[in-house]
Amino acid sequence: MQLLRLFFLTISAVFVLTVIAFLPQNLCFESGGAYTFYCGTSSADCKVVTVHNFAAAAKLGLKDVCGESTDYENFDLESFLKSVDGKVVIKEEFSDGVNYYCTANLPYSVNLYDKEINLHVAVRGDTARVASPIIFGGY
Repeated sequence: MQLLRLFFLTISAVFVLTVIAFLPQNLCFESGGAYTFYCGTSSADCKVVTVHNFAAAAKLGLKDVCGESTDYENFDLESFLKSVDGKVVIKEEFSDGVNYYCTANLPYSVNLYDKEINLHVAVRGDTARVASPIIFGGY
């Protein structure tokens, strides 16, 4: 009986350590400030869930995640694009910043301007919001 209990305790510990080891890789981005999840089946029914800590753990409790985003300060577009194997497809300038719609090695995508887009970067000054596939709501 004691040996059986030790066996299950060991298996449980290995499982927990494995989950903890792989949780950070479950997110699209390294968390900047807050981390936002978009949940639903389309932008029309999109629910926005923002967490400030333990984003990977929070994601485990969400259903129908269809996108993710986070904010960065002192943002370097070129370095960021390199980190996600991203390429700018469309650039839109607006009054106080620039939107970049990109392709990247990320899991979510939408069709925008007849192109498959899976990374949206909105840059204002030296700060940015990045999202996959796009920023829902606004920035």
